[in-house]
Amino acid sequence: MLKFKEKLYEVLFTILAFSSLLFLVGIVFVLFWQGLPIFKEINFFNFIGGKYWYPTHDVPEFGILPLILASLWITFGAMIVCVPLGIGSALYINEIAGEKQKSILKPLIEVLAAVPSIVFGFIGMVVVAPLLQKLLNIPTGLCAFSASLILGIMAVPAICSVTEDALSYVPRSFREASFALGANRWQTLTRVIIPAAGSGISTALMLGMSRIVGETMTVLMVAGGAAVLPTSFFEPVRPMTSTIAAEMGEAVIGSAHYHALFAIGLVLFLMTLAINVLAEIISRKYRLKLGLSR
Repeated sequence: MLKFKEKLYEVLFTILAFSSLLFLVGIVFVLFWQGLPIFKEINFFNFIGGKYWYPTHDVPEFGILPLILASLWITFGAMIVCVPLGIGSALYINEIAGEKQKSILKPLIEVLAAVPSIVFGFIGMVVVAPLLQKLLNIPTGLCAFSASLILGIMAVPAICSVTEDALSYVPRSFREASFALGANRWQTLTRVIIPAAGSGISTALMLGMSRIVGETMTVLMVAGGAAVLPTSFFEPVRPMTSTIAAEMGEAVIGSAHYHALFAIGLVLFLMTLAINVLAEIISRKYRLKLGLSR
């Protein structure tokens, strides 16, 4: 009976483990199945490099370069915000803060991660955008800068939490050895602890970037929604995610517009896949340098 239970648990956990892979294969299949037909009407390079996105015109244009650049601009701006805040918060919590401060700061940061993205979108629309419009004297506060700022704050909890966990796994003997060799606290932090936790920190950054690239509601509400080539952070833009969310409900099933939106989803999927692969490569590189894994 005991062996039967063990075998049953083994089969059950095997099914659960492979179910995630099955879902991934299903998602990829649907994206290719519904996205590839658009390339019967437009060349792949014209689709990727086209400067105009007018899918509902009499002569529709399906160029997604403005959407790709908008996503990249917002991601770059958000990373400028979240990287120093996320890593700096993690370093403070792990290396400087006392037990009382840790017991307050870490739960607060994790609560910030639980705030729904649409709430951030409302705050961006009602508070941040009008404030930036007045302070910077720009035509509208709904722009790439506002979206970058809000998304950067949204990504801080993920980066901070994973980075803090990575720092906490650095053996105490590393610190003691550094101090014994005459290094001060700053040298120990920058030359010993951070490199030792490099695998976890790089993973945290890539997870934060994936969160930013894949965010939908916030950029739909705050970025401005203009599908034009971005030339400034203070202009309205439309990233790929918000384009799909805004237009999928209006696209006729089976139309070129419908398949083009799925093709955008396919491009977005490949971008996030590349980010995750890069995270794994960097993480493995750090582990190999420290002799922790092969």
